[in-house]
Amino acid sequence: MYRRLLIISFLILSPLLLLKAQILPSFGDSRTGTTGFQFLKIGPDARSAGMAESYISTVDDVSALFWNPAGIAGVDTFDWHFSGGHNQYFSDISLQHIGVVRALGSDTYLGLGMVYLNSGDMPVTTEFMPKGTGQTFRTTDMALGLTLARKLTDQFQFGITSKYIYEGIAGINTHGLVFDFGFQYDVGLANTHFAVGVSNFGFNTTPRGSIDKLTLAGNTPVSDFESISIPSVFRLGFSWDPVLNERNRWTLALQLNHPTDNNETLGIGTEYFWNHLLYLRAGYLLGVDESGLPSFGFGIDLKRNFGSLRFDYGYLHKTRLGMSHRFTMGISLR
Repeated sequence: MYRRLLIISFLILSPLLLLKAQILPSFGDSRTGTTGFQFLKIGPDARSAGMAESYISTVDDVSALFWNPAGIAGVDTFDWHFSGGHNQYFSDISLQHIGVVRALGSDTYLGLGMVYLNSGDMPVTTEFMPKGTGQTFRTTDMALGLTLARKLTDQFQFGITSKYIYEGIAGINTHGLVFDFGFQYDVGLANTHFAVGVSNFGFNTTPRGSIDKLTLAGNTPVSDFESISIPSVFRLGFSWDPVLNERNRWTLALQLNHPTDNNETLGIGTEYFWNHLLYLRAGYLLGVDESGLPSFGFGIDLKRNFGSLRFDYGYLHKTRLGMSHRFTMGISLR
């Protein structure tokens, strides 16, 4: 009875959370450009990229650490799961991620994940020297999260992540603590799944440090900064497997994304899994400011005596920003 009441409570509260997210961030002026820590909105892994990030209802591997913490409860029966990858993002920005998941029993799972972004060296420009002063600076960002997930029933699982986040820009450092929440529910009808996730829920934080500002009177140190909001995202996802048998699984996914600092987007994705070996993926994200081609990707899962090896690739293309490639490697051990 306790488990049933908890499931019912989640399903009732989810529409209320969506309603709140729809009203409060929209009150007043435009939400665009109102938050910091923008690297938290970048999907680090290749599998999600191939499906246009329509992912929270289907994710069942280590990448769930970055999308829906409930998903790590869907990993296979191996004891240890490791994953890491490289994301060659737009404008020569690179992002790396690593993650590990450990099964603590048949119903409880623990995970640890980290994302690190490096912008590379960028020239310092001013109003008086728009072509550069000869100096350079860089941006570094990091998120380190600890995840706990649990299966309550064969159809329902939930998870929570606590994340330490850091952002450093030209000597200005900002720290914070945020949380991710999520659940996945197997509807039990026609191979359909339903999921809700809230990412980067936290309080405003204030940057620390000092930087020189060039004025007509010379260099003036600036050390007083306004507080920075966190780019929280509410996601609602559905998926359906029109084909599901011993050798084939074809998944269709639909996902609504509601960020607190931008307009809503709608993602459509698909994944075909053949013979427990090969993944093929494609997707498209609607409602974004920068349009492009549909995303696509593939994956290979090799079973071995010690466990399994996995490789995933995802491709994104934007009209003005160009191409982005994501690579992820994974290993599972008995």
